[in-house]
Amino acid sequence: MTESDRPEQPAENVTITNLVAALISLAAAVVYCVSNPNPQNYYDYTFRVAGQLLMGRTGFSEPRPSWLNEFVPFEGFYYSVFPLGAVISMMPAALVKNIGLIADSPGRIIASIHAAVICFLLLKIASHYDVSRTRQILLTMAILFGTFMWTNLTFAGAWQLALGFAMVGQLGAIYFTVFDRRPLLAGFLFALAFGNRTENLLTAPVFMYLLLRQDVNRGVAETQRGNRVSKAKDVLDPDVSLTDLKPPSRGIGHPFVKTLAKFCAIPFVLGVATLVYNYVRFHSFTDFGYARIPGVLREPWYDHGIFSTYYLSRQAWEMLFKLWNVKSTFPYLVPDGFSSSILFSSPFLLLALRFGSRDRWLKYASWAAVIILTFLLWIHGNSGGWQFGYRYAMILLPWLFLIMLESMPKRVSPGEWVLFVTSFVMNIYATWLFHWTDYLKP
Repeated sequence: MTESDRPEQPAENVTITNLVAALISLAAAVVYCVSNPNPQNYYDYTFRVAGQLLMGRTGFSEPRPSWLNEFVPFEGFYYSVFPLGAVISMMPAALVKNIGLIADSPGRIIASIHAAVICFLLLKIASHYDVSRTRQILLTMAILFGTFMWTNLTFAGAWQLALGFAMVGQLGAIYFTVFDRRPLLAGFLFALAFGNRTENLLTAPVFMYLLLRQDVNRGVAETQRGNRVSKAKDVLDPDVSLTDLKPPSRGIGHPFVKTLAKFCAIPFVLGVATLVYNYVRFHSFTDFGYARIPGVLREPWYDHGIFSTYYLSRQAWEMLFKLWNVKSTFPYLVPDGFSSSILFSSPFLLLALRFGSRDRWLKYASWAAVIILTFLLWIHGNSGGWQFGYRYAMILLPWLFLIMLESMPKRVSPGEWVLFVTSFVMNIYATWLFHWTDYLKP
């Protein structure tokens, strides 16, 4: 299904759809806000650094609190290992602190805003598919409350908030690339995604393909219209309307450069700024500082360095096949607090394996993004620390959502209801265990 094939909705229907989506998104934000009574706002790396950057400084001259052990000492200063994009994302919150309206990182509020924006974008994407409203809402709620995203994002530490920003950026870039084509805005949101999770940068070719495909389709359509104009002038075809009697405004090739320039402008600026930011901190354009964290290279999961293909099988097992632990006392079934299978806790994700598609090249492109990102996650030695499921895999969810929509029938089948309900139950249980009980402790 190309952009031109998607039916136009009346303005009144669009307004109603947006209003419903906004109300559902607000409800999702409220649920996220109350899901964790003790959010980890104190893991506020990016919030602190954003405040420093607003004052023209990149590091701290005094040691940071002991629990912020990922601050790197270098040449008498302490620096965060988070990329520049993650710091810039927190600047609005840091500005609010600097003017005296808040004292600490508003992690809970930011996570709730993430949930609302993610929910709205999921519903907007789903509304472009010929599926029932029930399926649109159900699949959206499954991403929000039937996956590891719920428990992890509501931890609300700097690591989780970066993943939330990345998901917002990915979904926005997908929406404004495929469904409401705006290359400059798509590029801004793509920059938000890779600025918070650097591995997203490798999906740039996928977005470029999707943008250029739209230009090819438009160019072909204009060429066909031009042929019809010529024919109409020659034979006075009565079926050709007056609006068709307009020549193509431009050739096929011209929009390509303009489209890519718009999409790449903001990511390019952020990329160059990130390299400069790295150089200012560590005298190297490519050094993000992760390997400089005291003792990190002595940790057992980095026995082959930070990245290595040696870790592929281990991380595949951690993300896909590692089951929960069975205990002899209540609660009898609990997840491992350092990773567990996303398929066991969110079995509805198996629906991404369904054959068929409405737009097979869009589905192929989405699978390409999933494969690229998964490979990067699996060659990293650490599965993500204290977490539910496999928190790094949050960046796969936007693409998996698109893949599932491409191959789903209009109505929800009984078997699908079983998968969805099971996913909701598992994640409600996990969120309760992690945030409301002491049964799991880091």
